[in-house]
Amino acid sequence: MKKDNEETLLDKITSLAKRRGFIYQGSEIYGGLAGIYDYGPLGVELRHNIKQHFWKKFIIDREDVYGMSAAILMPKRVWEASGHTELFTDPLVECKLCNERVRADQPEEISDHEESHKKEKKKNEWSEPHVFNLLVETKLGASQKSATPVYLRGEITQGVHVNFKNVLDSMHPKLPFGIGQIGKAFRNEITPRDFLFRQREFEQMELQYYIKPDEQIGKETFDIWKHHSLEWYYSLGFSKDSLRLRQHGPDERAHYAKDAWDIEYNTPFAGWKEAWGIHHRGDWDLKRHSEYSGVDLSYYDEETKERFIPWDIECSGGVDRAVLFLLLESYTEDEMNGELRAYLKLHPRIAPVKVAVFPLLKNKPELVAKARNIYSDLKSKIGAVEFDDNGNIGKRYRRQDEIGTPYCVTVDFKTMEDDTVTVRDRDSGEQERVAVSDVVSRLLPSVS
Repeated sequence: MKKDNEETLLDKITSLAKRRGFIYQGSEIYGGLAGIYDYGPLGVELRHNIKQHFWKKFIIDREDVYGMSAAILMPKRVWEASGHTELFTDPLVECKLCNERVRADQPEEISDHEESHKKEKKKNEWSEPHVFNLLVETKLGASQKSATPVYLRGEITQGVHVNFKNVLDSMHPKLPFGIGQIGKAFRNEITPRDFLFRQREFEQMELQYYIKPDEQIGKETFDIWKHHSLEWYYSLGFSKDSLRLRQHGPDERAHYAKDAWDIEYNTPFAGWKEAWGIHHRGDWDLKRHSEYSGVDLSYYDEETKERFIPWDIECSGGVDRAVLFLLLESYTEDEMNGELRAYLKLHPRIAPVKVAVFPLLKNKPELVAKARNIYSDLKSKIGAVEFDDNGNIGKRYRRQDEIGTPYCVTVDFKTMEDDTVTVRDRDSGEQERVAVSDVVSRLLPSVS
């Protein structure tokens, strides 16, 4: 347990995220909502870069995967078919001292709650566990009587499965093929906690990959996507020591899973926690939706003349968890020029700002004009480039380090003499002189 004055890594990340415009508490000026967060200017860019990298590696780069975007609101019947109305639950216990409810399957939450009552010198007593459904319900329609109950989706998976026939009819794919999407999901979490780790509104990246129902094909395909997912996570900038693959035990698997593995990240606040899941869902989803909707969701193989319900291999991860784990992974403290420095060692392709351009002094028009020209050229080629003339040069370097900017370009008086600029590397702090005409070719390969 941390001491009152001890600042944990999660505390440092939470503070940096707000201070530097990554992530804010949702509706903070009205007291905020637990488990709800807003992304600021830099956070939305970081999240966008993660999503774009997923989209490229799982969809754009492949001939056998199609993208789509399903609606958030779905009829109750969808969730009855998927098993969510019956099985998407957490066990809940209630404290008899204060009536607060916590998850019965999370010992650390029970322990933390009991700790909060220690000053009262009263013994905690808990109710018997009871089931709490996590789906968020609302109604559509002008009249209270005739309004239709619907759910905000608790996961984005079902939006793909209910569109399986539409994709078959419109795109005419041959097995094996996949459908990928990115989108928001909602869960009425009992105790949201640990910043972005457990939220009530969050975003997911997923691929549903349909295959012929065959044990050998299923095993081979599962292994391919398991290792593809792990390599993708490494490519975000994680070290191999920070991630691991772990297979679910038989008692852990979801009701639909023939096999299930997680990519886990070694968090500083709770040890190994799920970052990404690879699940062999079999024919559970398509079969159930076919039964509940009355629509045939089978696949007809033109070569073998067989009709069958395909199996599904799912790759699924949280965008927000990827953001949180990247911030934790990249946060670095060292000493530079005799001062303590904190910076985000983000991979250049993921960093929200790739390059920052400075005029050495903002009250020298010739330096500012030259810096503006270089900034415009870099922005047209690289995109995520920032112009910064606020404060002395040391403070500007520290700010850019803290937001994870890989390179800074400084226009100084020597620039006006020989048309060269200083290019500074974030990680090492090393500086080199580069001709203005070579700046784009020097930096573009490193940040792409």
